[in-house]
Amino acid sequence: MEAFDPVPPEWTQSATHALEFFCPRCGASNYQAKRVWINRRAPAIDEEYRRKWQEFYQCECTQVWWAWSSDRPPTELSERYRQSQENPESEL
Repeated sequence: MEAFDPVPPEWTQSATHALEFFCPRCGASNYQAKRVWINRRAPAIDEEYRRKWQEFYQCECTQVWWAWSSDRPPTELSERYRQSQENPESEL
């Protein structure tokens, strides 16, 4: 599976850093990507000492872009998890 290969695929070499978590050319979300690779060998540490990774995407429009995993918008599941941490008596 390419997403977790330890060596970066060649297509990642032309990646552009996306400042928002979507394709900088056409605006497609990461869910629409044709290819994905996560750089798990070189995590960075944020201000709160949490790890984050570079996530590389090849869009349907052929644009290759990357963003930090910490920049990914929250999903319904992550929001439910956050709420459960704030209120341990609630159910997931």
